[in-house]
Formats: sequence, C-alpha cells, structure tokens
Amino acid sequence: MSNIIDARGLSCPQPVIMTVNAIKKAKKGDIVVVVDTDTSKENVSRAARAQGWEVAEIQPEGDGYRITIKKEG
Repeated sequence: MSNIIDARGLSCPQPVIMTVNAIKKAKKGDIVVVVDTDTSKENVSRAARAQGWEVAEIQPEGDGYRITIKKEG
C-alpha cells in the first residue's frame, strides 16, 4: 500500500518537506503526493529524484497533480 501525502493548499517548501520526511520514514516502496500547483509538482519531483527515488507517474487530478514516486528495496 502506498503512503499518500495530501499537500494541496500548501505552498513550497511545505510539500517538499512533507515528501522528504515520508521518504526518510519509508526507505523504499511507493509514495503518492497530491499537490495543486505546477511549482509544487516540479519541486516535489526534483526532491524525490535527489533522494534517489524514481518519479514513476504524474497524473492530473482535479486542479492539481498526483505524483507517484517509488524506490525498490
């Protein structure tokens, strides 16, 4: 099961901080981050890659995006 982070309504750097904290806890697996701005989408994706995670999918959702990041064990 994926961790889901709902960062809608938050401005950067909050979505990035929430994502990095989830990455540190999870170590591996899937994390879904829901954001509502292009800036958050780009910053969360960049932060995930910097932590060694793959951005597996970015899907439009409502007024924002659902970003799925993953890391294999």
